Amino acid sequence: MFFERILRLRSTLALRLTLWYAGIFALFACVAFLLFYSFITSVLQERIDQELRGQARRFSTLLATEGVEAVNNSAVIDAQAAGVKKVFFRFLNLNGTAFSSSNMSYWTDIPVNGAALEQLGRGESTVFETITIPNRSDQVRIIYALLSPLIIAQVGQAMESQSRFVEAFKRIFIITMTLLIVIAAGVGWFMARQAVSGVEAVTRTAQKISGGSLEERVPVKPRGDEIDQLATTFNQMLDRIQTLLTEIKEMSDNIAHDLRSPIARMRGLAEVTLTTSKSLSEYESMAASTVEECDRLLDMINTMLFISKTEAGLERPSRADVDIGALIRSACELFEPTAEDKHITLNCQAPEKTFLLGDSRMLQRMLSNILDNAVKYTPPGGEVKVSVSEANRDIVITIHDTGIGISGADLTRIFERFYRGDQSRSEPGTGLGLSLARAIARAHGGDVTVTSELNQGSTFTIILPKSA
Repeated sequence: MFFERILRLRSTLALRLTLWYAGIFALFACVAFLLFYSFITSVLQERIDQELRGQARRFSTLLATEGVEAVNNSAVIDAQAAGVKKVFFRFLNLNGTAFSSSNMSYWTDIPVNGAALEQLGRGESTVFETITIPNRSDQVRIIYALLSPLIIAQVGQAMESQSRFVEAFKRIFIITMTLLIVIAAGVGWFMARQAVSGVEAVTRTAQKISGGSLEERVPVKPRGDEIDQLATTFNQMLDRIQTLLTEIKEMSDNIAHDLRSPIARMRGLAEVTLTTSKSLSEYESMAASTVEECDRLLDMINTMLFISKTEAGLERPSRADVDIGALIRSACELFEPTAEDKHITLNCQAPEKTFLLGDSRMLQRMLSNILDNAVKYTPPGGEVKVSVSEANRDIVITIHDTGIGISGADLTRIFERFYRGDQSRSEPGTGLGLSLARAIARAHGGDVTVTSELNQGSTFTIILPKSA
């Protein structure tokens, strides 16, 4: 169990973020320590160089005032005072031969650098070098200084203080870096866990949903960061999925209900005809009724497919200049006889030559569906008024009726497929007309909206852009 958790931990984003954070922190800490080390070592070396230059200047002054013997005696005294293992002095001829020196028993491995002598011969006043003696940990800083035209001083000083600093620095560096990396890893792990906690919440919710719990939602914190935005978007997607599933279920129920009635009628008619009828005319009547019911079913199925294809973008409207005014007048003329039979006043106010880019066949079907509903649900003596206006780059078509109206509960659902309000169930229809009308309007880049009051009438507003 423990090893399984370790293996799962290796593949987590939190661990990768922690390693990145700790690695970057350690890298910058190393760079900072290296810069600090370089600065301190350069300061220490410059201090040693200043001491060696001062010693060379003192020897040069002493040589000029008191002679070689005084310089030699002073060098021996200085070496004994500082310590034989810390400082040495050697005086050389121009060819590099030593003629006087301090106690060199500890410094027998220190050679004379011919290149340094050549640089002095070319006019340099002092030349520095740092050498490492085999089998010793300390380095030696050496200065070659021209005391007179014939005498060269070689002064060396053990870099003991710098070596101690380096050793102490290494210990402090290792301890400090270990602590810093541990702290950085802890802080990085905490920050990574905080950063991915929202992602884990999304993952847990998705796992619960995959188990069948569509009501689960990701908790959203008020911070408004990227994780919260992800959670909000994920919740919106879940709301949309749940709504679609609900609509699919309702649509399936409605389809089953609407298909059951005509199929039951066809079966009942066929059964009655087969058991009771004896004449050819009765069989012909049964066949005609069956064909009529089949046509109605096919029309409903074709309408459903058309709506689905239009909403999915598979059934794209053609783009041609359409005189929407003429189209509206034609639709009004189509429903004029029906309106007259019901003693309904059909008032059509469509201006001449109002053009838009669209599919005339689809637009005519949209207008017919809405006009059909307006005439169907308007009682005798009522009025249906159709008007057209232009607003900026849109054409607004308003269809107002003084019919039975739509209740508030039904108003938000009338554009759903197969949905029929309580007041409309007594009238023939499948509940697809308004769904089709909205699908066509949206396929043209527009929309259909409705306002209504019970027993006061309804107003459908169609907004269509002049050009897609």
